[in-house]
Amino acid sequence: MNRAISPVSGFARGFRARMRRCGRRTVIALPASVISLFVSCLPAFADLKLCNRMSYVVEAAIGIDEKSATATRGWFRIDPAACRVVLLGALTADRILLNARALGVYGASPIPQNGSDTLCIAPDNFVIAAARQCRGNQTPAPFTQITPTRTDDGHLVAYLAEHSEYDDEQARLAGIQRLLVIAGYDAAPIDGVDGPKTQAALAAFLKSRGLTVDVVQSQNFFTTMIEAVQKPSSSGLTWCNDTPHRIMAAVATDDGKAVTSRGWYRIDPGKCLHPDVTGQPKQVFSFAEAVDAENRAVKLRDKPLNWGGPKELCTRESKFEVSEQGDCGSRGLAGIGFAPVDMSSGGKTIRFAMP
Repeated sequence: MNRAISPVSGFARGFRARMRRCGRRTVIALPASVISLFVSCLPAFADLKLCNRMSYVVEAAIGIDEKSATATRGWFRIDPAACRVVLLGALTADRILLNARALGVYGASPIPQNGSDTLCIAPDNFVIAAARQCRGNQTPAPFTQITPTRTDDGHLVAYLAEHSEYDDEQARLAGIQRLLVIAGYDAAPIDGVDGPKTQAALAAFLKSRGLTVDVVQSQNFFTTMIEAVQKPSSSGLTWCNDTPHRIMAAVATDDGKAVTSRGWYRIDPGKCLHPDVTGQPKQVFSFAEAVDAENRAVKLRDKPLNWGGPKELCTRESKFEVSEQGDCGSRGLAGIGFAPVDMSSGGKTIRFAMP
C-alpha cells in the first residue's frame, strides 16, 4: 500500500507552480453511478486527502502536472466512508489529476474512465516520474483534473461519490450490502438503508465466519469481507484463478423468462471471486478468458486461453448486462459460448487452470 507523497520527495520535487484558481465541480457520468469530485477554488497549503462516499472499495492514483513534467503515483486503497491522505505538506502545481478504479471483486469497474488526460500507470504500487511516455509494464490510463476543497482542519479534500449522494454512514452500509450480495447473502437492494433484511444477511455472514458483531465497526472490516468474497463458498457460484494470468469472466442466469448475461469480472492470479448471482435462477452459465496487461487475450498454441461452452450468449468488450439474447452481431454485440454450471448442490466452485 502506498504512503502519502511528501512535497520534498523525488516524486513531488519541482512542482511549485501556483495552483490555477477556478471554482467548479467536476462530474463524470455513468449509467448506474457517478464519481463526483466536489471542488472549489483554493490554493494548496496543506495535505491532500481523498474521501470515498461510494459503495465500493476503490484504488486511486494521482498525477501532479507542471508545465515541464508530469508524475503519477498509486495505488491508494480507500474503503467506503474512509479518507486517505495522498499528498503530504504544502504542494502547489499547475494541476492535480486523479484516476480511480473499483477492486476486481466488483467485476467491471463502475467508475467511468473517461478523463481528458492520458498518463501512465502500473498494475501494482508505482511511482512514475515521467508519466506521459509509458515504458515496460506501464499502461496509459485516463486521468481527470481536480481542484480540491479546503476543509476546516486545513486539509484539501476531494470526494468520490455516486448518483445516490450517500453520506458517510450510508456509503459504509451500502458498501457492506454490496459485498454481502457478492458473497451470496440476500442484502439487496443496495441502498445504504438499514433494515431487517440487511441485518439478517449480515448476521448470517458473521456467524459463518465465527465473528462477533463488534467487528463490523472495525477499520479492517472491508478487508475481512473482501477476503471472504475471494475464497470458495459453499453457496452460490465461485470462480478461482489458478493460472499466472489475469482472467476476465462473465456470468449468465436464466430465471425462466429471460437469460441475462453480465460481465466483466476481473480475477487476479491466485484469487477467487463470487459473481453477484442473486435469487434462485433455473440455470447458470459461465465464460472466462485469460488476458495480458493490455487486456488482450492470452494465446496458448495459437488459441485463446478461455473456458466456455456451447451456449452462445451476447457480450461486449466493456462492462455489460444484456437481457435479450440472439442476433448479437446485428446489435453491435459479440456472441460467445458459455458453459452451463450445475448448481443443484447449492454451490459450485469453478477453478481455471492451465491445460
